[in-house]
This record gives sequence, structure tokens and C-alpha cells, in this order.
Amino acid sequence: MEQAKHVVHDHYDAEASKIGMWLFIFTELLLFGVLFVIYSVYRYLNHEAFHLAAEELDTFVGAVNTVILLVSSMTIAMSTTSLQKKNKTLTLALAGITLILGVVFLVNKYFEWGAKFSHGIFPGSEYLTENLSQGEILFFGLYFIMTGLHALHIIIGLVLIAVVMWKVYTGKVHAERAALLENSGLYWHLVDIIWIFLFPLFYLIH
Repeated sequence: MEQAKHVVHDHYDAEASKIGMWLFIFTELLLFGVLFVIYSVYRYLNHEAFHLAAEELDTFVGAVNTVILLVSSMTIAMSTTSLQKKNKTLTLALAGITLILGVVFLVNKYFEWGAKFSHGIFPGSEYLTENLSQGEILFFGLYFIMTGLHALHIIIGLVLIAVVMWKVYTGKVHAERAALLENSGLYWHLVDIIWIFLFPLFYLIH
């Protein structure tokens, strides 16, 4: 009796993968869009308090982190182009630079948050409730929620890029199967765009 032979097909659909990523990005934009609307409403209602609270933030650190993310967006885009040109070494190098820049961003954010915590500025602290107005408390609440959520997206992006780098290194992602790196780049650009809005909203209003 002849046994049936089963052939495993390695299905690859780059277009469907990219559409799926765009849909995911759309949902992320909706999430942050709601937060931006909430921020706008509270800022309108507490205009002076938001300006006063923003003076506690370090504009220089925020500007440095903005430059870091802009450069990292460039390097991940260049990494995708390098993969399409079948330059594996350059692809890994550029993705590695993106990874390093993302970590530097998080380190800066860690020290920035640490400075705020050392001064008693964090959600629910006695300093906030006893010394600041309700508008200032709202400002810092939104600051920690929105920049914290953004930092979480940075971490996810770094893990994703690290996984892609390993797959490029092992040959599972290459010029003919570049969708994973392209989608990782799209996600990283999303992270960059969100920060482009967060930076002026929180750091440049005073």
C-alpha cells in the first residue's frame, strides 16, 4: 500500500505581512491618538499649570533623545536597503547601531526618570499631592503614562530588531525574504514618530 507523501510548503507572503503591520501600526496610532486628545483637553483646562510643570523637565535631554531616535530611524532604513542589496555585513552593522541607539535612549530616560523620582516627582507621591496644583499633577501623570508607554514600545522594538538580526545572521532573513526586517523598520519609525509628538508636547511648552 503506497503511503502518501506530505510536503510542507513554506508559505511566504510579503505583501500580506506588510498589510498586517500597517494595520497594527494603525491601532497603535489610535491608542496614542486617544492619549494625545486627553492631553490636549487637560492642557486647555490647565494651561498655566502645564507650563509651570513643564519647567521641571530637562529640554536638553529630551532634545538629545529626539536626535538619537531620528538617527536610529535612518540607520534601520539603511539596514533594510543594505539587505535588499544583499550586503549582509552592512545590514547587521546598521541594525546593530539602531539597537545601540535605542538602548542609549532608554538609559537617558532612566536617568531622567530617576532625577524626577529623587525629587519626589512620581505618581502618588506626597510631594505632588502636597505641593503642586491639580493641573501640575495631571501634567506629570500624563508625562509618566505617555513616556512610559513609549519606552515600553522602544523595548519591544529593540527585542524585535535583535530577533531580526539573529535571523539575518543565520540566513533566515535575506534579500528575497526581507519582510521581517522591513516590518521591524516600520515599527521603529512608528516609535520615532510618536516621540516627535511627545517631545514638543511635554518639553517645549514652557
